[in-house]
Amino acid sequence: MVLVSREEILRSIKDAEKKASDHIAKAHTDASGIVAKARVDASTMIAEGRREADENASKMVDDANSAAGKAANKVKKKGEKELDDIRAGGESNRNSAVESVLDSFRA
Repeated sequence: MVLVSREEILRSIKDAEKKASDHIAKAHTDASGIVAKARVDASTMIAEGRREADENASKMVDDANSAAGKAANKVKKKGEKELDDIRAGGESNRNSAVESVLDSFRA
């Protein structure tokens, strides 16, 4: 039967405590690294999300401006046509209007 001395047992316990302490320190270091990486990843994701949101908002504004421009052009063309029709009607009625005014003065 092998008897282990008290000093050997205490040394074994101290070695085990040192190894456990080393493992705990490494776990803390690893955990800090994981948290730091998660923060960097989160910041990157937030920045990417903002960039995509800005791009989408810009595209929506551009699309709305384009649609509004097209609608404005349609209204403008319709208004120009109506104005041309009014002018044409006024020109064709001008002579008879002048004659009517002159007749009222002559009478």
